[in-house]
This record gives sequence, structure tokens and C-alpha cells, in this order.
Amino acid sequence: MKITQGIQARKRPVNLTLNEDLVAQAKGMTNNLSAVVESLLADYVVKHNEARYAKARHADTATEAWNAFNERASSFADEYSTL
Repeated sequence: MKITQGIQARKRPVNLTLNEDLVAQAKGMTNNLSAVVESLLADYVVKHNEARYAKARHADTATEAWNAFNERASSFADEYSTL
């Protein structure tokens, strides 16, 4: 899946509430915590979108299977229809 944010996308400050000790440890591991968080957030968004699209594809497959079955066997209610 293609990442939808642009390299030159405008950046803006945001407020996050994070564990103070965890932030201190992370700052000791990188000199650009914002870039690390942005990268992790981008990965999260990609994975979430992939899961959502997979669920939609699964629903489409189920719908196609049901429609094919209904085309072959018809609905059991059709013989009782008053229309």
C-alpha cells in the first residue's frame, strides 16, 4: 500500500500525553524523537488501512459468493412469495 503523506507535507506542533520515563529513554536513543514518532505513526496508519481494506475485500468476496449461490439456487422464500 502506498503511504499517502507527502515528504514535503506541512508539519505542525501537536500535544501528546506520554509516559515521562519512556520519553526520557527514547530521547537518549535518538536526537530526533519527532521523526521516530512520525515514522511509527505512519506505519500504524498503513497497517490500519490495510486491515480495513482486507475486511472490505473479505466482505466483497462473501457478497459475490452469496450472489452466485442465490443465482444458482434462488431464495427459499421465492416459492412462498405473493408477488
